[in-house]
Amino acid sequence: MFKVHAVSPERLPELLCVMPKAELHIHIEGSLEPELIFALAQRNGVSLPYANVQALRNAYAFTDLQSFLDLYYAGASVLLHEQDFYDMAWTYFLKAKADHVVRAELFFDPQTHTARGVPMASVIEGLSRACRDAHTQLNISADLILCFLRHLSEEDALATLEEAMPWREQFIGVGLDSSELGHPPEKFAQAFARARELGLHVVAHAGEEGPPAYIWSALDVLKVERIDHGVQAIHDAALMKRLAYSQMPLTVCPLSNLKLCVFKSLADHNLGQMLDAGLCVTVNSDDPAYFGGYLNDNYLQTFSALHLNAQQAYKLAANSIEASFAPEADKHRWMHELKACFQGFAEQD
Repeated sequence: MFKVHAVSPERLPELLCVMPKAELHIHIEGSLEPELIFALAQRNGVSLPYANVQALRNAYAFTDLQSFLDLYYAGASVLLHEQDFYDMAWTYFLKAKADHVVRAELFFDPQTHTARGVPMASVIEGLSRACRDAHTQLNISADLILCFLRHLSEEDALATLEEAMPWREQFIGVGLDSSELGHPPEKFAQAFARARELGLHVVAHAGEEGPPAYIWSALDVLKVERIDHGVQAIHDAALMKRLAYSQMPLTVCPLSNLKLCVFKSLADHNLGQMLDAGLCVTVNSDDPAYFGGYLNDNYLQTFSALHLNAQQAYKLAANSIEASFAPEADKHRWMHELKACFQGFAEQD
């Protein structure tokens, strides 16, 4: 067992920023900053209902998940060509590099684009090329996870999965996102069964705004390997016990939860409670362009609000690495780097 030494409160923010970490819950369309939205709109001749970048930023006042999604889909309308998807992902990877992200597993929503007539090839090939360049140029390990939009039908999800099959080697798993309430995980039982048959990893959003029952369903019906969000588990003692015992990873997104009013303030967030209960929680940015922060912003603001310490920082970073779908050899190397990082801070303090 690696012993984590105390780090002074003054130096903890620096440690949070430089420690190697993985990001497991990032919607790449949600990294589309207003500046890039306007640049792509101009490049592609798309008219936007906002006068300028600031007017678009001013629209980022969400009251719940649906009000965010309405704006999210409008922003995605500027993505038309392979290069657009590449530019979006590459812009994210540059920020991830600055945040000392060593592994990123990117969610993408093909239905958002194919419904507008954008070819599946443009979506996957643009994103995949950015992932390859992130590896060779930035030393970031990256893979794609194809997400089904849960407000659409399971038939549409199955059709999307089959349409993506020519690019099967360019994504590693499937997920489930979009409007949660009224769209329980079991609605997609067949689509997830098909994905598992194909040897794909399976994850699903559950327990963000939806009840603990959605988390049970994601576990037992979809047979997921990770729960995305999962913060509503706190209201079900039996579920909390199960999650702790199984060490099922939860990809928690604190600033997203704050922006979408899941919690009234970061000080009310239950991340610390879930850590104390022994759950395998991780910190992620979700849709950083819309929610006011990339990965390090989530760490810094959450640690400040909840008064978390170096031991908890190590646990969260280690969880993120171990819960990733990266090769074991890579995980072993990153864990060694993580321990060396913490050891270095302990020696300096």
